[in-house]
Amino acid sequence: MSLLPLQIAIPVYNESENIVGVLEEIEAKISTPYCINIIYDFEEDNTLPVVNKFIQDRGKQNINLVKNHYGKGALNAIKTGFEAASDGVVLVVMADSSDDLGVVDNMYEQINRGYDIVCGSRYIKGGKQIGGPRFKGFLSRMAGVSLHWLTGIPTHDPTNSFKMYRKSVLDGIAIESSGGFEIGMEIVVKAFLKGRKITEVPAIWRDRTAGTSRFKLRQWLPKYMRWYWFAVTRRPRRKGTPK
Repeated sequence: MSLLPLQIAIPVYNESENIVGVLEEIEAKISTPYCINIIYDFEEDNTLPVVNKFIQDRGKQNINLVKNHYGKGALNAIKTGFEAASDGVVLVVMADSSDDLGVVDNMYEQINRGYDIVCGSRYIKGGKQIGGPRFKGFLSRMAGVSLHWLTGIPTHDPTNSFKMYRKSVLDGIAIESSGGFEIGMEIVVKAFLKGRKITEVPAIWRDRTAGTSRFKLRQWLPKYMRWYWFAVTRRPRRKGTPK
């Protein structure tokens, strides 16, 4: 059986202070063959010259700069990253080294065992969240754990953007998100309702140490709640459950 190609999508917005660190971490911690698509919004983004120098100095042929063609913002960058992947498997990674890249090979192994989506989970044994706003972390944990128990969705951390997807699954889902990082939750919920195979692996999330976060809690919370309610109201009914 031929292995599916792994394509890593990294949305960026002025990440000149962080991008080399995450590229070096990918190289050090991921043994699965991969290519990287770095998605940027505008030509003046200070990430671009740093990446171009990195590519030139190290002779990298598996790193591509891809302009976000849907419009500015994290949501559109991720959508562009999905489309930039021609086939195989897509992993979404943040540019601030917050994601646990040491578990990527395990995630890829789960895909090759037949899973369609593998979620990096902070809220199972072995997972952890280090730093970040406490209230945001509390809401995320409560949403993920409660949604798991209410619907049976096979992850405790649907809000985490650190997920690996079969490209064929992404191609079969119409994206309706309009905010930002809630796109990952939408995809997992819709894939679950379609009967796709989903699993999770423990992952450690660390808050960024440089640059500015693009996460906007007040603006995006209603967007997450939309998909939470969508999952609860459309969950498969268990046998014996009244209609």
